[in-house]
Amino acid sequence: QASEEASLRALESLMTEFFHNCTTNERKHEIEELLNNFAQQIGAWRLCLYFLSSTRNDYVMMYSLTVFENLINKMWLGVPSQDKMEIRSCLPKLLLAHHKTLPYFIRNKLCKVIVDIGRQDWPMFYHDFFTNILQLIQSPVTTPLGLIMLKTTSEELACPREDLSVARKEELRKLLLDQVQTVLGLLTGILESIWDKHSVTAATPPPSPTSGESGDLLSSLLQSPSAAKLLNQPIPILDTDSEYICSLALECLAHLFSWIPLSTSITPSLLTTIFHFARFGCDTRVRKMSSVNGSSQNSVLGQERGRLGVLAMSCINELMSKNCVPMEFEEYLLRMFQQTFYLLQKITRENNAHTVKSRLEELDESYIEKFTDFLRLFVSVHLRRIESYSQFPVVEFLALLFKYTFHQPTHEGYFSCLDIWTLFLDYLTSKIKSRLADKEAVLNRPSLCLLRDRRYEDALVLLLTEVLNRIQFRYNQAQLEELDDETLDDDQQTEWQRYLRQSLEVVAKVMELLPTHAFSTLFPVLQDNLEVYLGLQQFVVTSGSGHRLNITAENDCRRLHCSLRDLSSLLQAVGRLAEYFIGDVFAARFNDALTVVERLVKVTLYGSQIKLYNIETAVPSVLKPDLIDVHAQSLAALQAYAHWLAQFYSEVHRQNPEQFISLVSTALEAITPLISSKVQEKLLLSACHLLVSLATTVRPVFLISIPAVQKVFNRITDSSAQRLPDKAQVLVCRALSNVLLLPWPNLAESEQQWAVRSTNHASLVSALTREYRQLKSSAILPQRKVQLEDTKVIIHQTLSVLEDIVESISGESTKSRQICYQSLQESVQVSLALFPAFIHQSDVTDEMLSFFLTLFQGLRVQMGVSFTEQIIQTFLNMFTREQLAESILHEGSTGCRVVEKFLKILQVVVQEPGQVFKPFLPSVISLCMEQVYPIIAERSSPDVKAELFELLFRVLHHNWRYFFKSSVLASVQRGVAEEQMENEAQFSAIMQAFGQSFLQPDIHLFKQNLFYLETLNTKQKLYHKKIFRTTMLFQFVNVLLQVLVHKSHDLLQEEIGIATYNMASVDFDGFYSAFLPEFLASCDGVDSNQKNVLGRNFKMDRDLPSFTQNVHRLVNDLRYYRLCNDSLPPGTVKL
Repeated sequence: QASEEASLRALESLMTEFFHNCTTNERKHEIEELLNNFAQQIGAWRLCLYFLSSTRNDYVMMYSLTVFENLINKMWLGVPSQDKMEIRSCLPKLLLAHHKTLPYFIRNKLCKVIVDIGRQDWPMFYHDFFTNILQLIQSPVTTPLGLIMLKTTSEELACPREDLSVARKEELRKLLLDQVQTVLGLLTGILESIWDKHSVTAATPPPSPTSGESGDLLSSLLQSPSAAKLLNQPIPILDTDSEYICSLALECLAHLFSWIPLSTSITPSLLTTIFHFARFGCDTRVRKMSSVNGSSQNSVLGQERGRLGVLAMSCINELMSKNCVPMEFEEYLLRMFQQTFYLLQKITRENNAHTVKSRLEELDESYIEKFTDFLRLFVSVHLRRIESYSQFPVVEFLALLFKYTFHQPTHEGYFSCLDIWTLFLDYLTSKIKSRLADKEAVLNRPSLCLLRDRRYEDALVLLLTEVLNRIQFRYNQAQLEELDDETLDDDQQTEWQRYLRQSLEVVAKVMELLPTHAFSTLFPVLQDNLEVYLGLQQFVVTSGSGHRLNITAENDCRRLHCSLRDLSSLLQAVGRLAEYFIGDVFAARFNDALTVVERLVKVTLYGSQIKLYNIETAVPSVLKPDLIDVHAQSLAALQAYAHWLAQFYSEVHRQNPEQFISLVSTALEAITPLISSKVQEKLLLSACHLLVSLATTVRPVFLISIPAVQKVFNRITDSSAQRLPDKAQVLVCRALSNVLLLPWPNLAESEQQWAVRSTNHASLVSALTREYRQLKSSAILPQRKVQLEDTKVIIHQTLSVLEDIVESISGESTKSRQICYQSLQESVQVSLALFPAFIHQSDVTDEMLSFFLTLFQGLRVQMGVSFTEQIIQTFLNMFTREQLAESILHEGSTGCRVVEKFLKILQVVVQEPGQVFKPFLPSVISLCMEQVYPIIAERSSPDVKAELFELLFRVLHHNWRYFFKSSVLASVQRGVAEEQMENEAQFSAIMQAFGQSFLQPDIHLFKQNLFYLETLNTKQKLYHKKIFRTTMLFQFVNVLLQVLVHKSHDLLQEEIGIATYNMASVDFDGFYSAFLPEFLASCDGVDSNQKNVLGRNFKMDRDLPSFTQNVHRLVNDLRYYRLCNDSLPPGTVKL
């Protein structure tokens, strides 16, 4: 006794010292060691039992419980059965004696420890484990404790976290399923009795004067008036204990619902009861009362009651999220929807005291979130099932959802609701696509239970109008001003941009379903704001330094600001709809589209002519960005109609080209004044992008002869003019190059005027590369630092333009690529000559290799064999082992990027069909295996590895016959002659490298390489080749199984299982008779008896699902046995 007492005091002082803020880390480490060693002792639990019953120190109790937890989960197998019995009887007694006084976290931990014993020993050695829990729940004094035990049991036994054998996991799940009906019955009873007990005492208030308004709709939603009556009862006022018990019962239900299948054990009365409690969340009166009574106790109560609503909705959502609904449960589901829509009505009902929004603001935020989750699950999982019920009023549901959406108190809440509408619109669209003939029928489906003439159509038009109003400052300024338009989120957009984008997606989806309605709703709104913008001209006055906008009154400035912001948003909306005017519907919607494009062309020209972007305003910090943005958005919106213009061009160019020519020429007049380094970048880039689209997508034959375009040509090729910012320069050069290179639509080859265009292109490129080509003579000499920086700038500017020109025609006709290469030829040769001079400047090498990579991808045919060979040979000579090591090991990410690009170029080379580049294979393989691989194999960083393995995969995939000569004879006499193998050593080295990569922690590389092996097997039967089958197959299977056992790449379990099957299936006999016994024999940490069990449990199945199930069972049980064996005390004798 005395020594126990002393140990307890010692432990208490150690714990106090450990958590004291003056204790050093070294001392904490010492204490930790001491405590760990104590816990490992065989009989430590006895002392811990004493500590638990004799101390009031939380730290000591927590530590003692951890000792028990460790004993039960890791060492239980080695604990003598007498001790186990004692522990099984003492801990529950301890819990019963102290559960009222223990801090809640200690009580919960003690419950978990007891449940852990149940997980190991119930029902065989701990037969009354579950019965005890049921008894606790049934006895009023211990109901809360029983519910905590029940929830913990559900968490720990239904989805066990620690390792258990698969057989035990299955047994536990079955045992629990047997208890489900009893447990649900008990929980229903508890919730019902508390509700009934308190309902009686709640006085029934007289009917309110507004209650009649919803009677009809309600009965249609609920069908049976009795249910409506039930749900209209006043909500009872619960005492604190009852609240607590109900919240525990609902938490249990939510967890049980997460894993039990939908079945008739979930009875209608249980569902109704859960819905009763869901009302706690939407009853604002509950909160009012707590604030009236004033005491803080009451306001806490109010929050608790709100929480009951949240918990009940969690239960409902768990059921809702199950996609697989048995027939007999469908009716329950319908009933659930009806009851939830009753609640939805309740929280969106307006009366004298409340607007809908103020009502929603009063509700708990988590409750609103849960409710929105419910609606999302309803639309995404169940709408298609429910819509077919004639008695389900879909249109009324949409009306409620509409109210709910547009009265959300927070932006996030509104976004979540827009997502639900997007799901609904997607559902309608896919339904229409699957029943194209019935398009009218779907949109006009009469709602059978109410007014027969209401339609989906009305709901969608309402939705569209309201969403458009929501993005306009004119209607919604206060909310929109709150949105942040500065900070970028993970998707590189501001809060305002996200708000606008999500709103416009809804607009676009409605447009897809109802093009005419959508257009006639949107266009007038755009028109109104355009009038304001086009009317600004009358307020422009000339001042000393230029032009000024003569609008100064604060109110006018504010109105103008709102109108410009709205115009900018509406221009984006109109651009977003461009895709709905082309293709099959081009002719039908031609007039609408023409109206839009004419307006856009007019607006862009107006902006450029009166130079609103350079005008002085009364509030420059606000109005100037507004004016620039409107101008930029009008250009971007016009760019969105490029495909429409292209279709216009191809359909009318023969009969009536004047209208088309006028549109394009006017657009170019709007663009050219903006292509200047003096114009703000946002506007400049919008103009450049529009120019590129006209040159690339529309490609009118007369583009080159328009004076505005010639002006741009002269500006870009004039070496004395100030260069545009990099991005703009690249775009303008791309546009000009495409004007000359891309074939004109609708014209025969003979009318393409290639000769003239070729000459013009050559002089364009010559002007763009003048300085670059002069570097050839000077770059060979050593350069001073300043000079070197200037040279680097020239290289960067020229190569970024040339690379872009090549990339933009890489998919075009041979003629375009020929002309392009002729113009670039000299610059390419200069680049190759400069390359060795800059090999130690990794930033320059990086840009040069990017350029060469683009050339190889786009123009390798045009470059010709001998020059391509020269380039590859130059690279192979330059990238010596030392140079590679310097790049990879010492130059950081740029150096690695250089090597990666070099490997990418080689990937293009080894994929080339035909014999041309085959002579390079040996040197490419030796570069990979003898030079690059040894440098990166041992590095943990993923740099270069992905590219290297992709190159090795391409070498094998596209050059299979380099390794396996397949003779005609061999394929005729299948099975007699094995294919001849060549270059065997290189093949084995590559496979070895793949094998090594599976032993490394990088999961992306693992996934990529596993995919490559599987592809080689699918396409070239890799696993069946003799060399693989006889020398490598089971090494790979072994590595994959070890990876599963070590749980290092758990995310790839499924892929690894399938690959293992594909390998084993090449030689199932060998797998079962030789490999599996050897694999088990070599497993350490398990005894021979356990190995036999593992072997016996691996059934000799030959189909994929059973085989992978066996693999996962083997892996799970092997881990479990090791865990058990590690926990045995040293020297334990096992029978």
